[in-house]
Amino acid sequence: MKSSSSLLVALSAALFTAGAGAQLKLPRTESAPVPAKPAAAPAQTPGASADSANAEKEAAGKLAAAGWLVLLDRRDWGRAWETSSSVFRGSVPLATWMDGIPKVREPFGAFVERKPATSAYKTTLEGRPAGEYVTVIFQSKFDKRELEEVVTTVRDADGKWRVTGYSTR
Repeated sequence: MKSSSSLLVALSAALFTAGAGAQLKLPRTESAPVPAKPAAAPAQTPGASADSANAEKEAAGKLAAAGWLVLLDRRDWGRAWETSSSVFRGSVPLATWMDGIPKVREPFGAFVERKPATSAYKTTLEGRPAGEYVTVIFQSKFDKRELEEVVTTVRDADGKWRVTGYSTR
């Protein structure tokens, strides 16, 4: 059986990321003001579109990480494991996960609040195959302890972002 610290290193899970929903638009009426045309967007430099795409990926990975942590906060261990990346599920058996994660989280107490502190998009991660990764560090407060939660997500083959690493410090 793995120790809590090695389990933290091995922990990986993912959150389903919902696609963007349709936006609600109010019907136009004759008396409604017509919005002004937006100014033309400034010309982008060649790297700007890549930066924009990476920022979108980073936001998607951050959203997946935050949602997955909600599953942990609710003690929905099984759902967290089910939504994890295939690499995680293949390396951490369900029984090991179900036994280990409550022991890791119990000392924190009840969840109080959490804020993302930093995040980074990368295409390489030490010890992992090339891919798309977003690592997010959250400043988290529980009733017994304040700590940093480090969550790494990976973009799976189906295009969804799933958690592939979790640790605390």
